[in-house]
Amino acid sequence: MERQLVPSAKGFASHSTPHLSCMMHPPFPTSLARRLLAWYRRSARPLPWRVDRDSYRVWISEIMLQQTQVATVEAYFARFMAAFPSVAHLAAAPEADVLRLWEGLGYYRRARQLHRAAKQIVAEHGGEFPSDGDAVRRLPGIGRYTAGAVLSIAFDRREPILEANTVRLLSRLVAFRGNPHDAAGQKHLWQVAAAILPKRSPGEFNQALMELGSQVCTPREPRCDACPLEMLCPTRAAGLQAAIPPPKTKPRIESVRHAAIVIRRGPRVLLVERQEGERWAGLWDFPRIALGGEQGAALDRRIVEALQADLGMSIGEPELLSTLRHSVTRFRITLECYAAEFLGQRKHAGPGVGKWFSPAEISMLPLNTTGRKISRLLPDGLGQLKHRPRAAIG
Repeated sequence: MERQLVPSAKGFASHSTPHLSCMMHPPFPTSLARRLLAWYRRSARPLPWRVDRDSYRVWISEIMLQQTQVATVEAYFARFMAAFPSVAHLAAAPEADVLRLWEGLGYYRRARQLHRAAKQIVAEHGGEFPSDGDAVRRLPGIGRYTAGAVLSIAFDRREPILEANTVRLLSRLVAFRGNPHDAAGQKHLWQVAAAILPKRSPGEFNQALMELGSQVCTPREPRCDACPLEMLCPTRAAGLQAAIPPPKTKPRIESVRHAAIVIRRGPRVLLVERQEGERWAGLWDFPRIALGGEQGAALDRRIVEALQADLGMSIGEPELLSTLRHSVTRFRITLECYAAEFLGQRKHAGPGVGKWFSPAEISMLPLNTTGRKISRLLPDGLGQLKHRPRAAIG
């Protein structure tokens, strides 16, 4: 299997989904590993998680790097390792501390699963990251790719990997014309990843694949002249780098409008803790509501009535504090931030009403990115607003 890998440049174009039965004869896989590893040993970036093969450091870096750029992760990784230098330290930390250090990396479910996995490692494996594949795959937040990455890099296990950079690289390396993201394409590329994996240095080889995909075999204008596999690549030979892999269908962007409300009660403001099942679970946030096209008095009424319904709370007239614009997946969000004075609350408001915090206390809480931006307005901008408390509108 390992010696039957790549379709020839001559015949690949007629196969929309090439099969391993049409792969090239040896000694191609051996040449691939030799060329790739030699290039990696010369060209690998000196990233902080590459200083050793410690399984904890490898695991943390792999979770952080999911859907996040290397340049962003480097600073987070350093701070995280300083605060939680071992699995035991991470497991013993309050979840809020973990989320606070994760703040800004996004996809916060990763941090919560990381924390749960650390507790499981302490409880079931004596605080040592397991080297058994089945045990690793049972940990929260670890899928096929992450398990393969940690096992191969930290323990030199012969485990294949497939992530965004290697999907693109392997698609070009075998001139795969199908969709690399559907079930058939993923199955095929996992087979390719397993077939090319050498018996020696599989962890280093996997890192080299990811490095080559990230630094050389880029989505647009790949630097084929700098690629150690240039002479082995049928996509390069056919000049189809722009067509393989095919571009993803761009999602339809939907514009939405939300309001965040900073409710003041003397020197403190109200925050609510997002619950399990909600977006940003485990983080604190300002009360938010969805808006339509309301303006003026209708907008005031919408905000006041929503807070009465959701929190059992009466507030004064909302005043615009700031407007933030950001994008999340397929949504382009306009977030209007309002400030209002607290007037009163029903005696039996129910759970999830929130808590009152000073700006200094808020600085220690884990918030989402826009919540943190709003919090930075509190010491100066909010204090300068001239509020006009009055009976709740409507």
